[in-house]
Amino acid sequence: MSQRIVHHPVLGSLTLGEPLHFIFNGDSYTAYEGETIAAALLAAGVRTLRVHEEKGTPRGIYCNIGHCYECRVHVDGVPTVRACMTLVKDGMNVSAGTVLPTPLKKGGHPS
Repeated sequence: MSQRIVHHPVLGSLTLGEPLHFIFNGDSYTAYEGETIAAALLAAGVRTLRVHEEKGTPRGIYCNIGHCYECRVHVDGVPTVRACMTLVKDGMNVSAGTVLPTPLKKGGHPS
């Protein structure tokens, strides 16, 4: 079920562009021409776009204007792409970031 807003009380009705298909974490999703990755995933009910690199806690859309970088994803193998600023392209392969090794040991600095 789509949670896409197609009518707004102030902005009026949204005319959807051509449907596009893309992959996120191995699952297929539909977007419409002119939609960002973040908007398409939000409409599909996806709230977690990545996890914190050290803690593994979920991260998603926060500012939605490209300032906070919380929505970073990998797009066609390119890391650190902002989902809120990147338009979906047909056949695009998007994946979430994962937990990375922590460079410092807990409790102190390396010798």
